This record gives sequence, structure tokens and C-alpha cells, in this order.
Amino acid sequence: MTFLDIVLRGLIRRPLRTGLTALGISLGIAALVALVGTARGFQRGWADAMKARGTDIVVSNMAGALTPTTFDESERDRISHLPGIKSTSVLLVNLTSVEDAPMVIVSGREWGGYEWKNLKLVSGRLPRDAGEAAVVLGKAAAESLRKKVGDPIQIEAQQLQVVGIADGGALVENGSIILSLPLLQQIMGDSGKINVIDVEVDPSLGESGIKRLCSEIDRQIPEAHALEAANHIGDSMAYRLIHAMSWGTSLLAVVVGVLGVTNTMLMSVFERTREIGILLAIGWRRIRVIQLILSESALLGLTGGIVGILLGYAAAKAIEMAPAMRGLVQADFTPGLFAIAVAIAVGVGVLSGAYPAWRGAQAQPGRSLSA
Repeated sequence: MTFLDIVLRGLIRRPLRTGLTALGISLGIAALVALVGTARGFQRGWADAMKARGTDIVVSNMAGALTPTTFDESERDRISHLPGIKSTSVLLVNLTSVEDAPMVIVSGREWGGYEWKNLKLVSGRLPRDAGEAAVVLGKAAAESLRKKVGDPIQIEAQQLQVVGIADGGALVENGSIILSLPLLQQIMGDSGKINVIDVEVDPSLGESGIKRLCSEIDRQIPEAHALEAANHIGDSMAYRLIHAMSWGTSLLAVVVGVLGVTNTMLMSVFERTREIGILLAIGWRRIRVIQLILSESALLGLTGGIVGILLGYAAAKAIEMAPAMRGLVQADFTPGLFAIAVAIAVGVGVLSGAYPAWRGAQAQPGRSLSA
């Protein structure tokens, strides 16, 4: 009988208890994978949207909210002349309920701004002018809202018409309701207000030039903060809070798994006092007994980790398909996240098995055999 056979036999002798313990670990790992993957996906979705629009710098004030706070659209005039800026465009972006959808991105864009250029029409057309009571739906938003070209759509107290359905080249774009800025300002009662300035820079500016430009924009517009487009969501207080809560919730679930594994391994050691005594009597060193119990707990953690990754992946996909999240987020799963999840699961197993392993190694062969 090999060392691995002894390890496996120690786990399968109580299959129900072993299975429930592994399930406890897997639920903690599933929470980690689903929540952290979803939070990362939210950030990546916005970064992809900025790239699809052709935006290099985003000027906004995220403060502690999911959407930026508003400021006067005339603030754009302070920076439009700065060297290195190719073009600017102002937006009013809101996250609100629309008809049966509990949460939809509504994006009011400057008429004639460069963000309209990335929209590839699937059907219909763009609004004729800034004053037309019309919207364009991203294809995911159209599916979620069950709308087609020609259908009416209610935003706040205003009834508009869907005139086009578009592919924006990114999840966030495809999940948005897009209309002219003056129209959304009128609907929201925010005349002359915006909450985002998108900036397209000269391609020759380079990364260091973009950073210097962001610093200069901050000096010109103290009411907002300029960030490279890929980083603007990740730097927000709201995102950092969501990310911290994701890790906090996950680690709390993992702690529960630690307690479960510790209890299981202690019970296993108490039940196998005679077996451990025999192993010590035939020449096993105490360090070998510790290795045996730690191997069992590590294998238990590994099993829970693999199952947890599968459960977390399924949970994240369910979150993506939930009506409240359609078109807002797509979980970002990377090999690195899976590796972290497995490492935590195995670490939980080893940590949880440390005390039971020490207790098992203290067994006295003579006393154990007479028990």
C-alpha cells in the first residue's frame, strides 16, 4: 500500500462527512470566483467600452457613486484648447430603471460627438437631430427590454421612439440606451449639466504624455478628475468598495470552510488513534504522521477548490443573465484568478489540518494499541 493509498483511504472511509466538508470549502471558493470575477468584469467592460469609443481620457467625478456627479458642461471649454487633445465630447450618463428593466445605462451624448461613430447599426437609423425624441438601443439592451425599431420606450416621464439598434463593439455599449445629450438633459431636469468629458488625444502623445495631460486637466477642472480611460472605473470609490466587499465576503466564507476542515480532520484523528499507533509502532516517524494528515487536508482543500471554481463560474454566468445585470457586466475569468482560488483552497486545507496533524503525531504507540 502506497502513501497515496493511505491518504485516499483516510478520506473515503467517511464519504458523507468528507463530501460535506469539501462542499463547505467549495462554497467559499465559489463566492471568491463569482464575486471577484464579476467585479473585474465590470471594470473590464467599461475599459472595453472606452476603447470601442476611441476615448483615451475620461474626465469625471465618480466620488462614492456608481455614476459620476454632474457639473456644468461649460467646463469642457477650459481644456479643449490644451496641446495633445484631438477632440472632446461631453456626456450625461445615468444608471436607472427603464420600464421592466431594473437597471439600464442611459447615455446622453453630445450631438455630433465622436462617440456616435463607433455605433454600427444592426437595424434602423440614428436620430435625425439632437431634438428628435428618439433613442438607439445597444443590441443587448434591445434584447433585455424586448424592443425593436419603431417601438415606444418610456424613460422617466418621457415617451420616446426606438429608431435604431446598434452594435457598439463592447458589452457596456451594447447594454446602453443612447440618445442625444440635450434630450436626456431635458428628461432628467439637468439643463446644461454633464457628468463625463471624453477626450481623444493625439496618437503621438504616448503614455507619459497622456499622464501629463491628465495632470493638466485636473488643474484646469478641479470639480472632476482626469484618468486614462482603462483606469477610470477601477479608480472610483464605488468600484473599490465593491471589490473590497467581494474579497471580504469571499474570505468570510473561506473562514467557515477552515472551521469545517479542522473539525473533520480532528474527528478523523480521534477515530484513527489505533491506526496511527500501529504506523508509529512499525517504524513511521512522527513527521510522517504529520505529512499524512496534512496531505489528507490538502487534498480535501484541492477537491473543494476545483468544485468551487466550477460552482463560481456557473454562479457568475447566472449573475450575467439576471435581468438586473444584463448588458452591465460580464465576469472576467483569468488563469490567475483560478490559480489564486486553488491556492487559497489548498492553503485552507493545510492550515486547517495543522492542529489535527500535531495532535495525531503526539499519539503514544503503546497506549494507542491498547485503546
